[in-house]
Amino acid sequence: MVKYVCKIDMCSGCKACIDTCKMNAIYIKDMLDSLNAVIDTEKCINCKQCYKVCPNNGTVELKEQLSWYQGWAQSEDERKNSSSGGFATILAKKFVKDGGSVASCTFEQGDFVFKIAKTDKEIECFRGSKYVKSNPQGIYRKIKQLLEERENVLFIGLPCQVAAVKKFVGAQLEDNLYTVDLICHGTPSKKLFDTYLEDYHIEISEVKNVSFREKNSFLLKIDDKPVIHYKIQDEYLTTFLLGLNYTGNCYNCKYAINTRVGDITIGDSWGSELSIEEINKGISLILCQTEKGKALLERLPFHLESVDLKKARNNNRQLNHPTIMPKEREYFFKQIKKGKKYSYVVARLYPKAFVNFFNT
Repeated sequence: MVKYVCKIDMCSGCKACIDTCKMNAIYIKDMLDSLNAVIDTEKCINCKQCYKVCPNNGTVELKEQLSWYQGWAQSEDERKNSSSGGFATILAKKFVKDGGSVASCTFEQGDFVFKIAKTDKEIECFRGSKYVKSNPQGIYRKIKQLLEERENVLFIGLPCQVAAVKKFVGAQLEDNLYTVDLICHGTPSKKLFDTYLEDYHIEISEVKNVSFREKNSFLLKIDDKPVIHYKIQDEYLTTFLLGLNYTGNCYNCKYAINTRVGDITIGDSWGSELSIEEINKGISLILCQTEKGKALLERLPFHLESVDLKKARNNNRQLNHPTIMPKEREYFFKQIKKGKKYSYVVARLYPKAFVNFFNT
């Protein structure tokens, strides 16, 4: 009988269970449309640590907002080089300047992994949106060690990953841990992303950099070149924006709600009432849930303005509920698992959309 860490097909891939297992008895099985944390019963000593650290098993504390803003980096260059208003980068650089360490996601050697940054140069590697499941394996142990050494650590990641970090380090070490959760629509399997690139004869292990977005333009670039013509929405981002290609757990996400797991929550200030000029430059949405979060905002070189919280929630649906699973999803994954090309399946599902893209 197969044993799983949490409910079948509900694994988020946070991998905290792998980091906590001293017997190396856990691995993540990627089925393209779902992930599962599987326990090797031959190695398992039944200590239950994996169950305890998994955010899916038990409750996670979610908090109401204390304050909310929209804004952008005071530095034009920082704002220009960011997906949105540059809040995460500015906060991370201020954090390391004050002597702390920052943990977040970067692309390295064909994978979206988490690293510890202690310099501005290292933080630059975190820049940019990443619309695929990242791999936090190993980062939990590193963060816990830094906290045990009484170092301040800032963690920037998805809400499920923030919950995992807090579970892993425990309440006794949380005083020096600061967390920022991202407003997440859902994330596709890394294996599915690799499958898509293979259609275009791109080997992910040979790729140096990946970009999914430039401000309000969603465009998949590999090594600074669009995968397909820049006037045509590529199939991967088409399915991402339609909420079609996420793993199953994302449609039942308990973090897609107005109360949040991090000290700060960030995203795009969609629906902002500010000028089109400012919107095109990028505006961050910043929600603050704790006094620790408010302390991070103090003396930050970031332009802050008031924002209508109700309007912000209405334009960021994951602050209200998870993405609703499209009815086409079952057909999509069935065809992909049969070996059909990603582009073929998407064109079959949405032929009019691609006619429109080709005619632009």
